[in-house]
Amino acid sequence: MDVAARAAELRQILEHHNYRYYVLDAPEVNDSEYDRLFRELQDLEKEHPDLATPDSPTQRVGGLPVSGFKPHQHRMPMLSLDNAFGEDELRVFDDRVRKGLSGNEPEYHVELKFDGASLSLTYVDGILMIAATRGDGTTGEEVTANARTVRGIPMRLREDMQGTIEVRGEVIMTRQAFEESNKARAERGEQLWANPRNAAAGGLRQLDSRLTAARKLSFFAYGVGAVELAGERRSVGAQTYLGNDTRTTRRIADSQGSMLDRLKDLGFAVHGERRIVKGIEALLDHIERVRQLRPTLPFNIDGVVIKVDSLDLQEDLGFTARGPRWAVAYKFPAEQTFTRLNSILIQVGRTGAITPVADLEPVIVAGVTVTRATLHNYQELKRKDVRVGDTVIVQRAGDVIPEVVGPVLEKREGDPPIPEEPTYCPECQTALVRREGEAVLRCPNRQCPAQISAKLRHFVIRGAMDIEGFGEKLIDRFLEQGFLTDIPSIYRLKERREDLIALDRLGEQSVDNLLRNIEESKSRPLDRLIFGLGIRFVGERSSVDFAKHFRSLERLRETTYDDLMAVPDVGPRTASEVAEWISEPENQSMIDQLLALGVRPVEPEGPQSDRFAAQTFVFTGSLTRFTRDEAEAMVEKLGGKASGSVSKATTYVVAGPGAGSKLAKAEQLGVSVLTEQEFLDLAAD
Repeated sequence: MDVAARAAELRQILEHHNYRYYVLDAPEVNDSEYDRLFRELQDLEKEHPDLATPDSPTQRVGGLPVSGFKPHQHRMPMLSLDNAFGEDELRVFDDRVRKGLSGNEPEYHVELKFDGASLSLTYVDGILMIAATRGDGTTGEEVTANARTVRGIPMRLREDMQGTIEVRGEVIMTRQAFEESNKARAERGEQLWANPRNAAAGGLRQLDSRLTAARKLSFFAYGVGAVELAGERRSVGAQTYLGNDTRTTRRIADSQGSMLDRLKDLGFAVHGERRIVKGIEALLDHIERVRQLRPTLPFNIDGVVIKVDSLDLQEDLGFTARGPRWAVAYKFPAEQTFTRLNSILIQVGRTGAITPVADLEPVIVAGVTVTRATLHNYQELKRKDVRVGDTVIVQRAGDVIPEVVGPVLEKREGDPPIPEEPTYCPECQTALVRREGEAVLRCPNRQCPAQISAKLRHFVIRGAMDIEGFGEKLIDRFLEQGFLTDIPSIYRLKERREDLIALDRLGEQSVDNLLRNIEESKSRPLDRLIFGLGIRFVGERSSVDFAKHFRSLERLRETTYDDLMAVPDVGPRTASEVAEWISEPENQSMIDQLLALGVRPVEPEGPQSDRFAAQTFVFTGSLTRFTRDEAEAMVEKLGGKASGSVSKATTYVVAGPGAGSKLAKAEQLGVSVLTEQEFLDLAAD
């Protein structure tokens, strides 16, 4: 027997059966026959290690643990979508789209909004080479070994594609897999998963891919990123990304619907519950149909994703700074259920906010076991008339945060007492205060242990300084030992290495890994540090705005209220809060300490000149002198703005061969049109 030929044949047979089972849902063999073929291939590769290939189905069982995840920069950003809650917001989206298309009514492609973790898959010459999490949309973490364990992800495309293609999709855990996994964990005495989404996302970030394989995750493709294949030079999706001289970007389809059909042909699972509709009324009718279908699905969804179907029209509509104008995520109203309120706990946040928290009889809400839910604040608690012992209505706000909607008064027994507002902080016994015009009680003591713990937990999360392995329990333990006192003390932990190793259940390797991760965090991007500081009203998006505007921590710390009001999308409330934070000596001292300890955030690059100041450029057609990325970077370095759509605010349209609708719109609006050479001449002036 030709062993190599038999191994190749088995790989082909097994991938065929994977496709029939996971993509077509039409298996041709039973599990025992599949397992027999799989074991035969395993044995052959074990006896002849040189026969093992990266795309072999045997790689799905997981391999040896790794020490960490490498960063991976996406070839094309994984942008986030705006959300729409309710009919009114959906009509606003539809009006905006039709206005952008000069009144024409588009066809919408409506897909399920999977409740899982986004993943980008890079195939080179048809073979899966890199899988990466979304991360911040530009840079994620490489989790290739873990992705190979997900059977809905093809190791090799079902078509010979020479070049590179990024496929985007969602990793999920089905309800059945979630229940089976939690049952097994309960039998082993392990902590249960909170919900399928967390189990799926956590599975992708396991250092031991064998643990990922045990979670039985699934994958559904929903789009394509960058494509660099031999062929005609055109756009992909709604943007153009060009390769080198031999591998150029082109579309693999002309519409969202046909793109998903093509992905299915290539070997990806694409859920069949999708439809093309035209007109807002038809769109609303279909959304209601999906909402009623929702409980019958084998996995959790929290809404639908609505995209303009035509890729040409997507290109016409373009992008905002944060996401596409041609798509929106419609979120379903929260699912509700009933349970008993056992007690009311008090939570102290990082800004001192006092939040009443409901301690509930465990109940499943939208596929998640809920034991705690927010009651927002004591004024809201009084307004809703919620009391201990009540049967209460519980929902997940935005299908994420559990909250108590209110009591079921007809089920109230007797006349339980009305909950009283606390007057002192439960952690430090400081008298609580309420700012004028605010409903929230606050603990004014900046040294409150609960506030310090919350600030530290926020500082190390993934969206901020991303210090892996630094969880809540470890932070609280270090606080108790006196190893942590504030944010700068994180970077002094290396001086306590021997003390840390001496603690129970840590050990030298764990401590060294933690200290290495802390050291690496010193060079995170500036926006991540700003977000990590935990300034009130400053979220991830506004942190990016601040970083781009001020470009250094030193400039930000010297800014004034008027300077802050000059930042795009920053209002008086946020500007006032940031200005107050900056004015406090203890915060200035904290920045001094961080800088002295070697924290040097990576600053965004600024313009090298103001030659294109206040000018907006749009690039269209097949550019031959430079890539679109290079052209847009050139504009920004010269102080200008690059846009994906033409409007009255556009200064120039740079048109290459094959320019279409953007060129026509520029001519219609009277916008100046440049050739590539004229653009280069203008930049060189």
